[in-house]
Amino acid sequence: MSGFVVGDYVVFCLTIAVSLGIGVYYAFAGQKTTSEYLVGSRQMKVLPVAISLMVSFESSIMMLGFPAETYVHGMMFWLSNFGFLTSCIVATRMVVPLVHPLKITSVNEYYELRYNSRSVRLLNMALGYINYILYMGIVLFGPGIALESVTNFPMWASVLVVAAASVVYTSMGGIKAVIWTDVFQSIIMFMGILAILIKGTMVAGGVSNVIEINRKTGRLDIFDFNPDPTVRHTFWSLVVGGCLRMVSLNTGQTSIQRIVSTPTQKDANRVLYLAGPAFFVTLTLATLEGAVAYAYFTSLGCDPLKSKKISNPNQVVPFMVLQIFQDFPGMSGLFMASLFSASLSTLSSGLSSLSALTIEDVVRPRFKNLSERSVTLIAKLSVVVIGALCVGVSFLIAKIKGPMSQITFSVLAAFGGPASGLFLFSVFCPWGNAKGVIIGTMLTVVVGLWITNGKNFSTTLKRSPGLPPGPTDKCYDVALMDNMTFANTTLMTSTSWTDYYDMETTTEFVSASVSQGPQGLDRFYSLSYQWLTGFLILLSLTFCSIASIIVGRPDPATVDVRYMLPFFDQFFPFLPKKLRKKLYGGVPFEKREELLSKIVNVQKYEKEYEDIQLSEKQNGQIEDDKNHVINECSPLTTIDIDQREDPGEVIPDSKGKGEHV
Repeated sequence: MSGFVVGDYVVFCLTIAVSLGIGVYYAFAGQKTTSEYLVGSRQMKVLPVAISLMVSFESSIMMLGFPAETYVHGMMFWLSNFGFLTSCIVATRMVVPLVHPLKITSVNEYYELRYNSRSVRLLNMALGYINYILYMGIVLFGPGIALESVTNFPMWASVLVVAAASVVYTSMGGIKAVIWTDVFQSIIMFMGILAILIKGTMVAGGVSNVIEINRKTGRLDIFDFNPDPTVRHTFWSLVVGGCLRMVSLNTGQTSIQRIVSTPTQKDANRVLYLAGPAFFVTLTLATLEGAVAYAYFTSLGCDPLKSKKISNPNQVVPFMVLQIFQDFPGMSGLFMASLFSASLSTLSSGLSSLSALTIEDVVRPRFKNLSERSVTLIAKLSVVVIGALCVGVSFLIAKIKGPMSQITFSVLAAFGGPASGLFLFSVFCPWGNAKGVIIGTMLTVVVGLWITNGKNFSTTLKRSPGLPPGPTDKCYDVALMDNMTFANTTLMTSTSWTDYYDMETTTEFVSASVSQGPQGLDRFYSLSYQWLTGFLILLSLTFCSIASIIVGRPDPATVDVRYMLPFFDQFFPFLPKKLRKKLYGGVPFEKREELLSKIVNVQKYEKEYEDIQLSEKQNGQIEDDKNHVINECSPLTTIDIDQREDPGEVIPDSKGKGEHV
């Protein structure tokens, strides 16, 4: 059906136009240096960065997947928000104090500094690339479902439109355009969510009726303290597992890039203190949408999933929006604008992050004499290439069954879990070495892919049943729904939930599950998707530790403490100082602050050369001089050379030695 009127198209197109306009503005404003293009010269303000970080992880997955999760399985999923909130707070003790003083641009730079190994850096770069491209592919998939459902606009065309828009303004305007479009898009997103909640609650009979309808079907039963890790959702899997799952977000390039774009470490902490609660509120609103949708269709007497008017729970909210706003031109367009805004913000953040990885991990190390203009041009072209890869992935994601939230967390765990484990191991385990972490991480990736493929594609694994669906006895009494045929695409037939959601099928399924339980390898695959990232993190810590010890652990006294954190100081500061020092295990963490003070503020270094409008020839000469110094003083790391304040000061290398330059 064509669910849009002229007003809807106007609102929708204006949103896209404003986003593109911001990118054009910053393109003409110009980026004098690559640092300005990638991290805003490390001078971005706290509030816009916090908003950008929040909406970077609030895409179509949240707008469609979270309400679908609540509609089918109830409000228990809301508990995972506490895991998200806790993880943001933990990041202020784990991520910010590590990366901000180093003034890195790519998270992978840290691994080369930590292990003095480019191989570890490239390994994590590969994990990050795959993880982000899969994530953005899922994000592109969401708006395609919704727009095709309400307008018959082909999903492939929708995917191309969203991808093209995000590629254009990201490649043109850089990180500044990304952050400020995120701010604009967050406003549109909140307007769409609040409009649905307010109007949906009104037509469903009010707040009390929404609560009562959901309570009767068990959708408000959120506490289950069952310790069984194979149960899909429990208090432990959602809160503890959710916190562990969020580690991959806080240690990924998107978060790192925003943390280092702020002037000071205190500002970086403020970003997380603001983003965490804001994230909690928006995810709460998204889950409430599912409860409102269930109450609305129950009050109508026609559940669209059971009556097969839609084929996928991710279509529930768009289907409801068309009905409740049929007499309000522009409101359906506002919802689609909010959905696309959420996806655009995530895509632009991911594209900017991978562009930074391309420059810092591939281009700069291999082509050291390129001018700033050439490097910035390559960064922009990389955005286009990465966007094309994401489009291809979005069509593959359509073959996986389930709500978008479940698809996301299960698919991404295979790479996000090992990457998170590598980060935690590198930060807190001084016995690690390059060979050990490479072996341990690769083994973890193999196990992660095995479990993920088994969970998503096993033909014998029994899926967790949904809660009782709404009634369908009045479906043919609702004139609006009689005259509307909700678009079901060929792509969606592979993810059809209509039979799965049927009440009789669900009853038989529960009986079979209770009597037999998972058999064979399905016992392994039946691990809750909420625990999957946490399990792989523990596996990574174990594999990396064993491999490092076998290869040969380094002498604790020679560990470069600039690239590590003392675990008990960060999380148990109330313990006596003498006891914490004994727990260092011989690692000289007491010297960390002194050594970090040797690293000069990079902003000052960059600012001096931004103010001097250097020509390409001058830039090339400076790069040649710097590379000559690096070659003459090989024991020193590049970051020491770049950030030295006094050319004659002594900077210890990774082996604890020092050398004058």
